[in-house]
Amino acid sequence: MKVFKNFTDYSSQKPLALSLGMFDGVHLGHKSIIDELINVGTANNLETAILTFWPHPRFVFNPNEDLKLLNTLEEKKQLVEKYGIDNLFLKEFDEEFRNLTGEEFVRQILVDKLNVKYLIIGYDHSFGKNKSGNFELLQKLSKELDFEVEQMEAINIHENNISSTKVRNALLTGNITEANEMLGYPYSVSGTVVHGKKIGRTIGYPTANIDTESIKLLPKKGAYIVEVAVKGKQYKGMLSIGTNPTVNGEKLTVEVYILDFDDDIYDEKITVRFRDFLHDEIKFESLEKLIEKLDLDKKHTQEYEFKNQQL
Repeated sequence: MKVFKNFTDYSSQKPLALSLGMFDGVHLGHKSIIDELINVGTANNLETAILTFWPHPRFVFNPNEDLKLLNTLEEKKQLVEKYGIDNLFLKEFDEEFRNLTGEEFVRQILVDKLNVKYLIIGYDHSFGKNKSGNFELLQKLSKELDFEVEQMEAINIHENNISSTKVRNALLTGNITEANEMLGYPYSVSGTVVHGKKIGRTIGYPTANIDTESIKLLPKKGAYIVEVAVKGKQYKGMLSIGTNPTVNGEKLTVEVYILDFDDDIYDEKITVRFRDFLHDEIKFESLEKLIEKLDLDKKHTQEYEFKNQQL
């Protein structure tokens, strides 16, 4: 897959089948669009492309908003490439770009610069200044500018439309199963292992503290069953997101206890894939009570069967 940050860097002999949007999470709704792009591209001898924005436009409109994303940039690239797209455009949402009307965007960018011959948009997508671009505008322009346009229906799970917002809400309420169903893969968080207070090792549960990217959404505070990818191998793990209230902690930390593992992994990059929610964050009256709960969590984790290991 080729990645472009500027439209001027792009040139190709083949016209494009393209879709545009944030694609945050690259969930099953997004995958349905990608699958259709690939089908259309194959049938019409077109290269496939996704046009998305980095950083997120909401960082431009609301710079003080504490927006958290489902994907880091690297994760988004990996998912889009895995699903078979030829070209990824990562456009900065700068002042010039945000002032383009929907029609100017279609004419100047999609048609003149990228030679788009087939455009697919999601069921609720709008674009351009003041959201002036929509499916009706595209239908009107397609005849004049010689491209085809298709609007995808929403993908449903349990009679609910899948959206990035709904995935976020599921994660923020600890509903890992629902989030993973909408994503089509286990939600993951990656980061470098850093030094913590090392309290876990004194009670028989040494944990790896993970330094995560600040824009990455963390699920709600609590304990989780996770799959841990470290040094090319997979392990079961118990992960805690919280402030360690039992020992009067204050800083939010992400810590994972890796079962059947005792290597030194400081400064290693690891990935945890969320599989199930164990319980909310608890302040125990003593370390003994904490250990009892950890023992129980470990038993549940050992008995848990990982299925559909996809990423």
